[in-house]
Amino acid sequence: MIDTPLNLLGALLLVAGAAFLLLGGLGLVRMPDLFNRIQAGTKATTLGTLLSLAGVACLQPDWGLKLLLIGLFILFTNPISSQVLARAAHRSGVEKSSLTSIDRLAEDQGAQP
Repeated sequence: MIDTPLNLLGALLLVAGAAFLLLGGLGLVRMPDLFNRIQAGTKATTLGTLLSLAGVACLQPDWGLKLLLIGLFILFTNPISSQVLARAAHRSGVEKSSLTSIDRLAEDQGAQP
């Protein structure tokens, strides 16, 4: 299967994508509160998914345009959706971890941290 440099690159990208997806899942378990879990899940899974899509594009070049469109959709929607979820959780009063020392949204709204 790994007989050309493009196939090797595709395999490496798939492994890197799987590693980031694994780290994102681990971050969901290990982080202390909802806001940190959203951060860990969004950043790692976005990068992991994009790397996986790039790996598939190297292995199946004729799927490239479709994979690019999927990647762009994920790149735009994943961070926006996590920001909306975090803002909704903040507004509804979800408790922050005692380790969280900075609350920029409360500072922007004029509240005392």
